[in-house]
Formats: sequence, C-alpha cells, structure tokens
Amino acid sequence: MVIAMHHRAFSLGQFSIDEDRAMKVVVIGAGYSGIAAGIRFPQRVKNIDLTIYEKNAGVGGTWYTNKYPGLSCDVPSHTYQFTFEVNPEWSSFYAPGPEILAYLERVVEKYKLAPYIKLQHEIVHARYDEVQGKWHLTIRRPSPKHTKDNLSYEEFEDIADFVFCGAGNLSRWSWPDIEGLGSFKGKLIHTADWDTDNWREGVKDWKDKTVGVIGVGSSAIQVVPALQPYVGKLYNFVRGKTWLVPPFFADRLAEMTGRDPGIANYTFDEQDKEKFRNPEFYEEFRHHLQAELDSIHSYTLRNPEREVADRTQFTEHIRQRLAKKPWIADHILPSFPVACRRLTPGPGYLEALCEDNVDFIPKEIRHITPTGLETIDRQYYDIDILVCATGYDADFKFPFPVVGRSGLTLQQRYDPHPVTYLSICTDGFPNWFGSLGPNSAIGTGSLLIIIEREVEYAAAVLFKMQRERLKSIEVKREAVEDFDQYLEAYFPGTVYSAKCRSWYKMGKEEGRVVGLWPGSCLHAARAFERPRWEDYNYEYLDGIQNRFYWLGDGSTYNEKYMTGDRAWFLSDEELDYPPVPSSSHSG
Repeated sequence: MVIAMHHRAFSLGQFSIDEDRAMKVVVIGAGYSGIAAGIRFPQRVKNIDLTIYEKNAGVGGTWYTNKYPGLSCDVPSHTYQFTFEVNPEWSSFYAPGPEILAYLERVVEKYKLAPYIKLQHEIVHARYDEVQGKWHLTIRRPSPKHTKDNLSYEEFEDIADFVFCGAGNLSRWSWPDIEGLGSFKGKLIHTADWDTDNWREGVKDWKDKTVGVIGVGSSAIQVVPALQPYVGKLYNFVRGKTWLVPPFFADRLAEMTGRDPGIANYTFDEQDKEKFRNPEFYEEFRHHLQAELDSIHSYTLRNPEREVADRTQFTEHIRQRLAKKPWIADHILPSFPVACRRLTPGPGYLEALCEDNVDFIPKEIRHITPTGLETIDRQYYDIDILVCATGYDADFKFPFPVVGRSGLTLQQRYDPHPVTYLSICTDGFPNWFGSLGPNSAIGTGSLLIIIEREVEYAAAVLFKMQRERLKSIEVKREAVEDFDQYLEAYFPGTVYSAKCRSWYKMGKEEGRVVGLWPGSCLHAARAFERPRWEDYNYEYLDGIQNRFYWLGDGSTYNEKYMTGDRAWFLSDEELDYPPVPSSSHSG
C-alpha cells in the first residue's frame, strides 16, 4: 500500500543549527530568585539581552524591605545560602536579616550582576501579545524631577520574549482587619515596613513607651524578644496558637562545634569560624546539617501515633520555657498537629513573655481607638506604639495586571485559588515562568534548593525556545488539571489539612493548601530536574509549521564561518569518560 504524503511549502532557515537566536529576557525582582536567574540564565543560554527589574532601591527582596527588630532566618544559616556560594562567616546559627542582605549584595557584586539590574523600576502592567508571541511590560520609575519631597514618576514599555517572575510572596504586607485601625493617633508600624534601617537607633527613646504587638507568627515571635529590653511595657495580643519547636539540630551542632546543645541560638565565635574556613570541615558540617534538615519530612504526614508523641515532646519544651508564667502555655498550645502552621524555633520569645514588663493577651481585638485598643471582653489598653506583625497577602495575586491569552488575567485564572503546573507556570500565559509561586514553598527542608531548581528549569525552557526557534511555549490545560488533581489527592494525608489558620491556606483555617509543594523538599528538587516537554504546546517563529525548521541550513556556526573550534566534541568540557568497571565487577 502506498501512503500519499502531502507536503507543505517549506524553505530552510538561513542560519546554522547552533547560531543562537537573540532573545530579550526580563526577570521581575532581585531577591534570591532574581539573583539566581541573573547568574544562571547567561551561563546556560547565550545571546540573551537580560534585564532584572527591581521595585526597591536595593537588591535582596524581602531581606531588603524587612528591617524589623529581631529579623532573622528561622532555618539554619548554613542551609540558607546558594549551593554554589558558601559563607563560612555567619555570625550565628540563625543569621540576622542584615547579614543575609549583605550576603546577597556580595553575591551580586561577585557575579557582576549590576549591569542587568534596574533598581526602583516597578512592573505595573504585563500583557501578552498573541500575534508577536511577546510580553509587553509597563514599568514605572522615578522621573528626572523626582525628589524626596516631590515624588514624580514616569512610565515606559519594554518588550520581552520570555519573563521569569521572582516577585515572591513576601512582598505585599497585610494590615489586620480591625475596626478603627486608621483612627490610631500613636505610632503605627507594620513589621514589613519598619521605618528605620537601624531599629536599635529607632527605639532608643521607647524606654517609657507602651508598645502593643499584634500577632504570633514568625515576625511577632522575633519582634517581641527583640523589643522587650528597650520598652517600658509590651503587650502581645494573640488570637491564635502556635507550636514553638526545640532548637533545630542542637545535638548535631553541639557535636560538631563542642558547644552547649541547650543554647537556643548559637553565636559562632572566632574559633568556630576558623573551623568553618577549613573547606573539608565546612563541607562536612554543611552536608550533615542539610541532611538533618531534609530528614524531617515525616513530621508533615498524618500519623496519629507519632502526632501524639510530637505533641507531648513539644508541649514539654514549651512548658519548660514558660516556667515563670505557666498559665500562658494553656493559651498558646494548639490542638492542631505540629507543623500544621510554619514551624519556628523562636529563640527568646517564650522567655520574653515571662519578663515583668511583658503581658501576654490571648484575646481578639474588638476595635482600635486613637489612644489604644479594646479587646473582645471590653478590656481597654492604652498604647503609644502599635506594631502589626500580621503577615502578607498570601493569595499569589500580583498587585499589577498580568494579561494572558484572550484577555484573561492571571488574577482571574487564580480565582478562587491558584492553579498551576508544578507551581511554575499556568495555561493561557505562554513564555511566563516563575519561582516561589503557588504550591512551591516547603514545610520542611531548604527553600534555596527549590529556588535554584526552579531557576534551572526556567533556563532549560529558555534554551529550548532559543534552540528550537519557538515563538511560544505554553503548558497544556490538561497538565495543569492533572497537577491540580495531584494536589487534591496529596494534602489530605498531611498535617496541613488539619484546622489551623496559616498562610499555607491563604490565611484561612481550612480549605485549599496553596502555599506548599505536595511533597518533601527533596521530592520537589527531583521533580524539577528534567522537564516533561510533552506537557507543553508550542508555536514556531515566523508562522513556520515544520518542527525541524530549527535545523537551519545544515551547518554549524564554526564550520560555516570557519571560526572557533571545529573539534569541540574532543574538548575537556565535552568529553565524558564512562567509569571502567573494576576487575571484581560481574555482570
């Protein structure tokens, strides 16, 4: 039988197979994700025009904007760094925020990223042009007339073939929904918008002030012990409950440094740092610490017997730390499982609650007045300074419109909850990938490896677009729906499904888990290793229909122009010697 082949008219591309197509790439945000992209994208993909737009006046993302008292990392410092850029100089086990910012600034300087980064450039609108296959971005920046006293802005448009969004979820803070908040005449501060770079300088006159701190999340747990020695009176208003865990990996740290395992937050002395400067010791220390961090995923899985044991251990730990005011434990200990909310060690928090100038108020606030606030039982508290440690908008809806195919916005696509493919993209929004989007954070493990793997995934997509001369790459709707189904099947088996208010669930007690990856940190790292290209739809440049257009004119660049190495496959970078089995090896 003869099968007739109907051929469309086709002309060879007038380029070599490895003649890199020029591409314009935009990265949104210069925090950890944007910095990683600034390093990896030019390394992995040649001939790209890269711009990183950052709305703040400096790099660092949440570590630039947050300056509140006690700001620090709540996972071990030595696991909160890039895998390729170690820092043996961390001052403590949980590094303070300014040190993390300084680390990121050093990375930017070392890898010469400044030419890519445009500070004080805020994305205010993004629209995908289906005909062009390009993103049209509107950016706002200070105009030449802009001064501190006379704010003036201008807008311009940039057009990109590919957008990588590293805007982060900890960038849009949330005020508490309490009646009368706007009427308060004292000093009102949100932890995410602290008004001085040096908080100690800012609070030096607070020794006779009465301060109210609202919240019991990670920020409040850090703010309260930091402010306590500097203020006359401190009230911590708490409506929820939380688990505070023993210092992570204290025994391992004590074993490797010879320090007391009972210390909540180790401060590394010069002797410790000298050990860390030894590459072999540091590598062993870091490896063990990371392995320990990535060995507690089981805490997040429903297991009634283990949950009882965990609750007993954690309860004993909290009661010991509250020995001076044992009644607080009855109000702060949760009924939900350990790890249902984000786990934090909270060094110093419970001890601060026991101080004479601190009162723990486990009541909901009824309303706020110009001079203080009233709790639900009509008890009134005079307040000079009110600190809202009330977190961030956790719905993953950017403050600027992102308009995809057919005029659909990402905000609409994410209603009533975000839907994605592996947390990094969604259908209807071609050539738009991201880091730390919906369902990409982790309850245990290292967030940095997630960021790095998501960046590498996006770099692989970008390289595929360039090599195969793709106009667009867009995940299939059925792939998004299948991942959604996986999420729905996974989370009921975890402690996150229990009733507890958390940003994991968009600030709700129950419902969809939108903040977390459906699995362990290591599981996510494996998932991002090798893209499933069959889960995507593709369009080709210039209306070409033939999928082999990218083969070009049959040549490689070096032989066509007689330049460069024409035996590159024999270079040290290319040669890959397979291991030779030992003589004892048997098939």
